[in-house]
Amino acid sequence: MSFVILTYPNEILIYIYVISNPNTFLLTGGVSGIASNQTTIGKTTIIISKEDLASQNIKNMLLEIRNWVPIDIDCPSVISAFEFKMFRMVEIEGMHIYQEGLDRRLEECGLDSDIIIFASRHRSKDGRQILTVHPTGNTKEAKLGGNPMELASTSPQTIRSIYMNLKTLSKNEDFQASIESTHHGPSGLKTPSVFVEIGSTEKEWVDPLAGRIVANAILMLGNEDVPVAVGFGGNHYAPRQTKLMEDIEMTFGHIFPTYKLDELDETLIKQAFERSCADFAYLDRKSMSAKQRNRLTSIIEGLGYEVLRESDIREMDGVPWELCKVLRKKMNDLCPSGRARITEGIKCEFKNACLECVCPKVKVTKISPELLREAEKLDRPRLKEFLAAHSIAYLEHKNGQFSHILIGIDDDCARLVAEELTNECINILKEHYDIRYHKDEGTLYLITKKFSPELARKLGITSGPTFGALARGETVSVGNKKVSPDMVYETNVKTIKVHTIYRD
Repeated sequence: MSFVILTYPNEILIYIYVISNPNTFLLTGGVSGIASNQTTIGKTTIIISKEDLASQNIKNMLLEIRNWVPIDIDCPSVISAFEFKMFRMVEIEGMHIYQEGLDRRLEECGLDSDIIIFASRHRSKDGRQILTVHPTGNTKEAKLGGNPMELASTSPQTIRSIYMNLKTLSKNEDFQASIESTHHGPSGLKTPSVFVEIGSTEKEWVDPLAGRIVANAILMLGNEDVPVAVGFGGNHYAPRQTKLMEDIEMTFGHIFPTYKLDELDETLIKQAFERSCADFAYLDRKSMSAKQRNRLTSIIEGLGYEVLRESDIREMDGVPWELCKVLRKKMNDLCPSGRARITEGIKCEFKNACLECVCPKVKVTKISPELLREAEKLDRPRLKEFLAAHSIAYLEHKNGQFSHILIGIDDDCARLVAEELTNECINILKEHYDIRYHKDEGTLYLITKKFSPELARKLGITSGPTFGALARGETVSVGNKKVSPDMVYETNVKTIKVHTIYRD
């Protein structure tokens, strides 16, 4: 016996589920309440195919789980229709993949919707027990529905929500959850759509457990608003994209596996971004050649989109994308070859500052680059720990060195952290140098003393034990004369300007 929280739109339902045998999945009991963090989602239409065994399985489970109301409608494209709150279930003749223009036909019958979910089967030669979700479209010829070189409009937020629900609900079962790359039809839909599927043989298609998991995953549909990427590279099941989506708050629209990359031209890539409403691109770099990577990057950037590395995407986790864009632009303007580092502290401030959907302007401050460089040579880990503990974003150069540029979300915070970082650098230098610091002048003097073999020889001291003793700072005798270390040491003074420079 286990507990699971199923969050339906505007409800939180806490159920006990019992797995008594592989063909039984019971939901019993329940405490409901209003989910205050849910926002309104438009009408979602679930398409059921009369000819698809998996689709019929999902339909039966949907009808069993909730109290659907039949819709009395005269529409040649529809066998039957039901409604439950924001959901509409529509049963049709024919297989899903050949339903070009279905959204238009449903609109003509008064069944328009904001999202279409095709409840379908997944077929695979390996016969794996799998539950999948993916967008549709063709990068070349249309072998399984749709039109050649056309991508359907999709809903990345729906893909993320359904996938995460499938993964949660199948955690202790034999079924594996996965997203898939873009494939098959229909491709001509203007209404955003996704496929959710049971795979991979007839045994799984009619399995009540699989049907119930998928039905619940659909009904648990959330309304997150996270950054969206178009994915390039990897295999059909997009493992690296899936892992990213699991780990951080982001999602994918269209995804193209490595074996399709050479089929992509500028027109298809533009379609992928526009029909995913994507913010940036992610390339699974290890899965493609340098030639493929460079060609894709050139096209994507030529269309005005960024290509982000995995580390960049993970870095921005938890930051509203609109603010991310402002932050990244500011950082690129200041340090084009640098990489952004966004601390957990400033992420919290971003979230609080953006609660009213008015994201703040970022504020920039700089400290002495020479001061930072000298301190970093001596104790980089200490500086990294300092930066991570403060509510700022900072930059690292391509070679990994810290940039002297800091970013905060208000003037006081930016100035304060710059002043504290300056003091931290000075404290590090104090531990390794004799220093003189004239704060009013904003000048720091690093004083070093170095043993001079030349001065020692001028005083008649040659190499040997006496020479070594002087080098160690000991006083030695040469004939009747005493020679102290300060007589053979050169003093060097390095001047560093430490004024904090501030600007917007």
